[in-house]
Amino acid sequence: MKNETQVSIHPLAQFAATLRWEDVPQDVQRRAEDLWVDWFGSVLAGQGARAVQSITRFALSQGPAQGLCEILGSDTTSSPMMAALANAAASHVAEQDDVHNGSVFHPAAVVFPPALAVAQSIGASGAELMQACVAGYEVGIRVGEFLGRSHYRIFHTTATAGTLAAAAAVGRLLRLTPVQMQHAFGSAGTQSAGLWEFLRTGADSKQLHTAHAAAAGLMSAYLAQDGFTGAQDIFTGPQGLAAGMSTDADPARLIDGLENAIVTRWATAETSFKWHASCRHTHPAADALLQVMQQHGLAPADLAQVTCHVHQGAIDVLGPVVDPATVHQSKFSMGTVLALAARHGHAGLDEFDSEYLAATTVALREKVSMVLDAEVDAAYPRRWIGKVTVLTTDGRTLHGRVEEPKGDPGNTLSREEITAKALRLIAYGGALQDVPAKAAVQRLWQVAQWPRVQRLLD
Repeated sequence: MKNETQVSIHPLAQFAATLRWEDVPQDVQRRAEDLWVDWFGSVLAGQGARAVQSITRFALSQGPAQGLCEILGSDTTSSPMMAALANAAASHVAEQDDVHNGSVFHPAAVVFPPALAVAQSIGASGAELMQACVAGYEVGIRVGEFLGRSHYRIFHTTATAGTLAAAAAVGRLLRLTPVQMQHAFGSAGTQSAGLWEFLRTGADSKQLHTAHAAAAGLMSAYLAQDGFTGAQDIFTGPQGLAAGMSTDADPARLIDGLENAIVTRWATAETSFKWHASCRHTHPAADALLQVMQQHGLAPADLAQVTCHVHQGAIDVLGPVVDPATVHQSKFSMGTVLALAARHGHAGLDEFDSEYLAATTVALREKVSMVLDAEVDAAYPRRWIGKVTVLTTDGRTLHGRVEEPKGDPGNTLSREEITAKALRLIAYGGALQDVPAKAAVQRLWQVAQWPRVQRLLD
């Protein structure tokens, strides 16, 4: 590429282009493997959804009909871009994929699908796949934090920061130079998109968000490899991401823990797992309600009123969903999530499918409200505190508080719980029977030892 030495390299591009698996601390390596197995369950749970099938049909119509890259949950293969498109759409629909609190970003859905497709295409090793995925996580999380809370009010950060995360992961697999990686970031940033308006009508856009981010990031990396140039200051330039998408952007977040070419912060290790099959903004309150019910021996019939004390981001995202008409829309309804959790002890995929419009669920849903809480809002997004006030039918006022919802780093899932969750999700999706599902998950735990990334499913 021309004039490589004349370009001022952003530290984030330098980091993404040079990260090696052996440079990643062992505890972060193990967390990356945890996130990989957790993602596998989500993509197989979502592959049969109507919106995902629509995106998959589109991808296959664009060809090729066969290729080296797996469309998970089917016997179909295609090109890296089309496989990434389909698998990324499937990764986010079950609302069980991981989340990083501080960036309000779901990395797995936009990092693993393009990285897997490219790794299968070029015959990369498992360690090369995982180092690329860690690069994607670290970049995407920092971009999400950089864009800030004002960005998330209008834009779906997984769709916007996700484009750069995908570019970083694929760029590392393609062995882009730091200059090429910066060009890939420029091309990815100019394609960042994804608006929350779809929530008001329960539209399918959320699956398009992850599909587009994965495919656009992949394309950006391949174009950079071919000499295609992108904006050199896509982050803070006068007409860059901060200027167009944020009023509180903080450039220091882009290089947090990367100063002086020494990594002092691994954001991958901060990523949370999702326990309930719903928008993460509902989890703190759901866990706080369950705490109150368990401590005081309450049944759903004992609940007269539940007030959720929340941060502004929860109101921005969940507030528009006042009368959920679809299963997916109900996962963004605080009342529905808490009603299912109260009735079943867990708001899971099966509970949503069969009970989201049940009369008992709807009656409980109407008893739930949200109010902005100054303490909770001040802690967000670094901490997602769960607080509820419960009025019982016999006149008691009870309070619940959860510092870290189940799945957060301080309240994380064990490998046994991650395996069990993945197997539940696979069973829900129906693509694999029990024995091959267990065998597939067991293989996934050994990803870093694979000499070559081939098909995940026989």
